[in-house]
Amino acid sequence: MDDAELLGDSGPGDSEPGDSGAGGAEQDGTEPDGTEPIAAAEAQAARSSTSEHPLGRPGSRFDRHSPFMIGLTGAAGVAVTVGVVELVLGARSALVLIALALVLATGLEPVVGWLVRRGLPRWAAVAVVIVVVLLLVAGFLAAVITPLVEQGGQFVAHAPEHLRGLQQRYPAIHRLDQHFHLQQRLTQQLSSDGSKIIGGAFGAGKVVFGAVTGLVIVLVLSGYFLADFPRIRAGIYRLAPDSRRPRAVLLGDEIFRKVGGYVLGNLVISVITALCTFVWLQIFGVPYPLLLAVLVAVLDLIPVVGSTIAGVIVALVALTVSLPVAIGTVAFFVALRLIEDYALVPKIIGRTVEVPAMVTVVAVLLGGAALGIIGALLSIPVAAAVLLLARETVFPQLDRT
Repeated sequence: MDDAELLGDSGPGDSEPGDSGAGGAEQDGTEPDGTEPIAAAEAQAARSSTSEHPLGRPGSRFDRHSPFMIGLTGAAGVAVTVGVVELVLGARSALVLIALALVLATGLEPVVGWLVRRGLPRWAAVAVVIVVVLLLVAGFLAAVITPLVEQGGQFVAHAPEHLRGLQQRYPAIHRLDQHFHLQQRLTQQLSSDGSKIIGGAFGAGKVVFGAVTGLVIVLVLSGYFLADFPRIRAGIYRLAPDSRRPRAVLLGDEIFRKVGGYVLGNLVISVITALCTFVWLQIFGVPYPLLLAVLVAVLDLIPVVGSTIAGVIVALVALTVSLPVAIGTVAFFVALRLIEDYALVPKIIGRTVEVPAMVTVVAVLLGGAALGIIGALLSIPVAAAVLLLARETVFPQLDRT
């Protein structure tokens, strides 16, 4: 047996299975670079490209029920929810102004629609409404800012003095002060915590400036919303499926009518109440008449409790004049509330917003706790919209099941 047979050499043409690639690479003098799989994929891609599917046929869909996809979807949902909550909390003040502007635009939309029906183009009707509102607001601010700041500063500065005079004049208030130390607490609050309250004319000026800035922003946003109101309305309705869109249009228009009628009517009633209060305070010489009239106008916008709180505050200030004037002021506010409920509201607002008294109180409390006075202002329109949707959609579906 020769050496070739002993070594098992079967010749250069024979090779073991699987050794051809390595042997070929060694014979060509090149090293494998890992491009063979890509070249095979490129060749397969060239065969997959057709005139009907130039980029190839879509592959199979991901298994949505796989543990990975379920976990990924859940994690993404949590991340999006956390991000939205943080965004809402961070932009809370801006979102409140936007919501207030949208509600105000909804309230002014009936006026714009009335002008459009009289032949004015929509842009001209919006311009007329915005200019009139701006002129009214500018005239009001020009007339009241200076005396309002002065009276606000004087009211805060002389509050302990007024309380001391009430104690000397009325023994019941003196006993209350001895029991609850009202004057001491008021003086400490004014001296040590003045940064948190309206301290003097400078603090009142800062508050008024902030209010005026917010009012200007709301008016400008309201103008934009009024100009694009048809498109905003159409965009909201397009969110509903086509089969339910007619029903959504009917419900949405009814909500817009309720909100618009309530906002516009409530503003008119508030102005009337403030004017009556100012005249009453001027006649009987109650101090700070303009400041108190503006306070009554703002608080009267809050349903149910607003006018009551305003009456109590004004009556306490009227007590510094005399007890008969304070009693007359209480009687004046009771009569004003009756006139407002049984004459002004049915005549101006009518039955636009039908919200039960219990729901009204609960909505005002929740809105005030969430967003302060603005939340209380918006609570009734929101409650009216929720009640309408519940009555027309939720309750009938529950009755059928």
